[in-house]
Amino acid sequence: MKKLTLAASTAVALVAFGNVANAADNSELDALRAEVQQMKNLYEGKIEALETKISKLETKKVEVATTEKSVPASSGRTVLGNEFNPSIGVILNGQYSTFSNNNSEISGFAVGEEGERGSEGFGVDHTELNFSANVDDVFYGSVTAAIAEHEGSTEVELEEAYIQTLAGAGLPQGASIKAGRALWTLGYLNEHHSHSDDFADRPLPYRVFLDGAYNDDGLEFSYVLPTEDFYSEIGGGVFAGNDSPFGGSDGEGINAWTAYARVGGDVGDNTSWRVGASTLQGEAGSRTSNEDMVEFIGDSDLYIADARLVYAPTGNNAEQEVILQGEYFWRSEDGTYEDMDAGSPVTAFDDSTSGWYGQAVYKFAPQWRIGGRYSQLYSADTPAGLAGTALDAAGYDPKAYTAMLDWTNSEFSRVRLQANREELANGQDDNQFLVQYIMSLGAHGAHKY
Repeated sequence: MKKLTLAASTAVALVAFGNVANAADNSELDALRAEVQQMKNLYEGKIEALETKISKLETKKVEVATTEKSVPASSGRTVLGNEFNPSIGVILNGQYSTFSNNNSEISGFAVGEEGERGSEGFGVDHTELNFSANVDDVFYGSVTAAIAEHEGSTEVELEEAYIQTLAGAGLPQGASIKAGRALWTLGYLNEHHSHSDDFADRPLPYRVFLDGAYNDDGLEFSYVLPTEDFYSEIGGGVFAGNDSPFGGSDGEGINAWTAYARVGGDVGDNTSWRVGASTLQGEAGSRTSNEDMVEFIGDSDLYIADARLVYAPTGNNAEQEVILQGEYFWRSEDGTYEDMDAGSPVTAFDDSTSGWYGQAVYKFAPQWRIGGRYSQLYSADTPAGLAGTALDAAGYDPKAYTAMLDWTNSEFSRVRLQANREELANGQDDNQFLVQYIMSLGAHGAHKY
């Protein structure tokens, strides 16, 4: 704009000085000088007005772009530029399964409905309906309804229904608050929807300690620290304590809480990593298993350590990629157990259990991946009076081996073959084969790292 002002002024000056050459006296020269100054002021005023208008338009464009990009990264959804109209998506998740053993009880652990083995044959495993959008410049909202099949019957449950603050909420930069029902930040897999997992089922520790996933009602605060050279985040939440591993609370007050910290970064141009630690603690009002009706009442404290490494041999993750991932669980419980079916006396329990899994997935071609996973559990001694129930460890520690091959035609479709060998109790070996498809319809954002 300064160049334009100078050009205009120069042109005006040349005209004026041409007139000056023909001027006969000083009065005409003064008049011409005054005219030149008037024209300069006029053009400079117009140019300044144009610059102000352009500045306002640029500011408005930045504000719109900020609003479009302000959907929380942890939500796993994007609004796709349609800020106040809901993005609607559907995930179709079906499979066919065969088992060699009719019994799938996990020795030493009372498992809830979601943590049990799926049904044999054809079935709709876990279909999701999602609605999400910016509420305004301060809040984002999302609702996910899950349709699942259990023991031959189809059930619909509210998996997530939450609001989350955006950048315009006035919180410190990097801070966010989420409230409602959600897959909360705990370990690595918990905050991910199951269709984004690398395997058709969750590893044993998630099945026995979290009944698949923890999605209680409550509130969570997170803060991404202002570290420049690496990623670091801390946070925690308070919850009603209605979901496993608790359950049976009166719905009043705070009966469970979480805390977590995680860090990550890049090594060179082709490697990224993340490690974290988290805890989930609370009071179980009445936690029961799905089959044996073994009830636990007392304090339950769970600790999780997780790690993940992603390596792209060629520097391009779309071509080749290696993912190494693992989590370790340790749970300490102090309370009482009772066999509700047998009416056995209440048994005091103060012990700990643990488990872990490790997995590796290799993308050897843009559309093809293979992977392997190993899960191991370590049970406690069988509580007195509960022999013959799911809590009867019989000196055995369950384990499972998994191998998979999947083909991804696009980011919207995937077909997977998986083989499991589960050794969940002494002499109870189960060879399983699964065929799974995952199809995404409508708006669905990228999954979290």
